[in-house]
Order: sequence, then structure tokens, then C-alpha cells
Amino acid sequence: MPTLPWFTPHAAPPDAQAFVMASRFEVRSLGDVPRFLWKSLAAWRQVRSAPGAYGASLIAQPVKRVFYTLSAWESREALYTYARTEPHRGIMTGLRSTMSASTFTFWEVPAGRLPIGWDDAKRRLAAEQARADEAAG
Repeated sequence: MPTLPWFTPHAAPPDAQAFVMASRFEVRSLGDVPRFLWKSLAAWRQVRSAPGAYGASLIAQPVKRVFYTLSAWESREALYTYARTEPHRGIMTGLRSTMSASTFTFWEVPAGRLPIGWDDAKRRLAAEQARADEAAG
């Protein structure tokens, strides 16, 4: 399962701003990959009916132990409400011990620019990771 393509559960109004989140997760071992993948699919299903979700995509690179998510929301609060709602909340807590590294980045775009491309999202994630590495010294 390399990529789950962008899907749109709720169409954004044409004049709206979308709140975008991209994430990169790396699990500790290949043995953690099946569990992470299984749980990420449950969260993926949740996005399909989450209020305020404008779109989402997922890239899984199991052999590299890396997973990327990309989603657009009506607001920051809509994203955080999704994250605090089951099953996502329990998934985050339950997978914490399997994580090697996580990177998140957030930005806003006009709804007319949806869907967001993976090249842009990965560039932003790399820049965010570089800032974190620099701050860590």
C-alpha cells in the first residue's frame, strides 16, 4: 500500500481558507510496521466522516518504516477535534512507544489550491525537521 490518494469527504467553500497538516512518522522497527499500518487505516476511516475534513492522503513506506499523512481542514479546531476523538486519540496514545521520530507541519492555503501536492508537503516537513535538528544543536 504505497499511497492512498487524496479524497475529499467534505467540499470546501470556494472562498474558504484550509488549515493543512502534514506529518511524517517513523516506527522503531520493521516489527512495528504492521501494527502502525493497521492503526493508521482506522484513523484514515475516521477522517472520511470527520466534521470539517476537506481532504486527506496517506503514503506508507513500510520497508523504510516511514508513514506520511497530509490533510486539509476547515480550521485548526476541526483538526484538533478529530485528533481528540476516538479512535484517533487512542491510536496516538497506543502507538507512542513504537515511534522513533515524528514531524508535523501546519500551514493555510486558499481552498481553491486543494488538493495539496506531496512535493510541497514533503518539502515543508523536511524544513521543519531541519529547524528541529538545528534547535536541538
